[in-house]
Amino acid sequence: MNSKIVSGLWKGHLGKGLAPRELQYVMSAAQGMTAKEIARQFNVAACTVAKRLSSAMFKLGVTRQTALVAEAMRREIIVALPESPNPQGSAGESNDGVLIA
Repeated sequence: MNSKIVSGLWKGHLGKGLAPRELQYVMSAAQGMTAKEIARQFNVAACTVAKRLSSAMFKLGVTRQTALVAEAMRREIIVALPESPNPQGSAGESNDGVLIA
């Protein structure tokens, strides 16, 4: 089984070691969400999210949530989707006041 789940700007691949809920929570963590925010989004308790993320960390052999996201990316369990083109300006321009040189 090699199905895909899309969440925000992330695509997750099932069948690469994580359960579907673990994968959804890892993608949410990759978007910078806290356990409480993820819990609200999925209508579950924050301790449920923490337990699923802990299980995912164990499966991927890491001890921190940031390492979990990095390892999931390294193994291509989660992949960042390309951002949509900016209709307001050309490539390299930013509308949020931050200049990237």
